[in-house]
Amino acid sequence: MRNKKRITKDVTPEEIFYYIYAVLFSNIYRIKYAEFLKIDFPRVPFTRDYKLFIQLGKLGQQLADLHLLKSKDLDKSISKFPIDGANKLEKPRFDSAQRDNGKVWINKEQYFDGIKEAVWQYQIGGYQVCEKWLKDRKDRTLTLDEIKTYCKIVTSLSKTIDLQNEIDKYFEEVEKTV
Repeated sequence: MRNKKRITKDVTPEEIFYYIYAVLFSNIYRIKYAEFLKIDFPRVPFTRDYKLFIQLGKLGQQLADLHLLKSKDLDKSISKFPIDGANKLEKPRFDSAQRDNGKVWINKEQYFDGIKEAVWQYQIGGYQVCEKWLKDRKDRTLTLDEIKTYCKIVTSLSKTIDLQNEIDKYFEEVEKTV
């Protein structure tokens, strides 16, 4: 059983922000409060357990760093763009023929690989992130920086999914210590 030490220490605004960021990315929280989130500001349960608060804050900070694309975890991308060519983005298409190594085709010859279906399907604000990013650049030639950014986005989303699962392990405890 976790130590139920109450929060009596001063916490910084940044620690509060990262805690809230983690809570808002909990899958359990999102499902439980789905209807409420559609019509009102989110209710954020604050734990009285300082260690739990700090642990979730650390996970929230990791998420924020991933989402700002400034995490060191993004230096080693899980996605590659292996075929040289014109880099012309025509119509993005996901191919999940290989379950753990899907491909996102940008034209008939070129693709990003290493993209799991869960990453391709991942949504924020009702948009599939991977698809939306590419659609916003349709009929353009992708630069090297854009290719690198897309690979970082794919990696960020994959790591986000992992962190959300970790956050969920703590979230049920949060509601017990409110």
